[in-house]
Amino acid sequence: MRSNCIWMVALGCWILLPLQAPEHGLTQVPERITLDKASLRTDDGDTIDIKSKDRVESVRILGIDTPEILHLDHGIPYAQPFGDVAAGFLRGALAVARKVELLRSGQKDPFGRTLGYIFFDNQNYSVLVLEAQLAVESVTRYGDNGLPAEAAACLAASKTVGPVPFEDPHVYRQRMRKVTSDLKAKGLYPQVPEGK
Repeated sequence: MRSNCIWMVALGCWILLPLQAPEHGLTQVPERITLDKASLRTDDGDTIDIKSKDRVESVRILGIDTPEILHLDHGIPYAQPFGDVAAGFLRGALAVARKVELLRSGQKDPFGRTLGYIFFDNQNYSVLVLEAQLAVESVTRYGDNGLPAEAAACLAASKTVGPVPFEDPHVYRQRMRKVTSDLKAKGLYPQVPEGK
């Protein structure tokens, strides 16, 4: 029993270690950074890219899952209904925003994308798109990613709106994986255009 307690304490310290500021031993609090709008490019309704001189940082926006757009390279051979509308919502929010900020969670998704929240003029984009009924909340499935206040705002927003007019994107992606596999087996999967 005692060895189990020691193991749990050691594991807890190891998990919290990256959050410690080495010079002071204090926990780092994630903070928003202001982004240059000219460096931003939207993809679908829940992904935004930040271009710099030497790289592109892809940010998967937390708290939400929007309907899918056509992504042949990701196994989505058909756009999901409302996918283009959600992508347009993000483009429009970015276009009219005077200030854009990113709050990184300090974690990455399985595809290597940064996980974080985007704020347009101090408004949490995830809450805005949930209120527009163009996303489902993803906090229940993936947790708060170390940003509990923002995650709680997403959960609260999702409870105030009615049902969305599209299939849960998680379920849609699972279905499209099967469709993609079948199309590839038959040699019918469309080619990904060069340079994409």
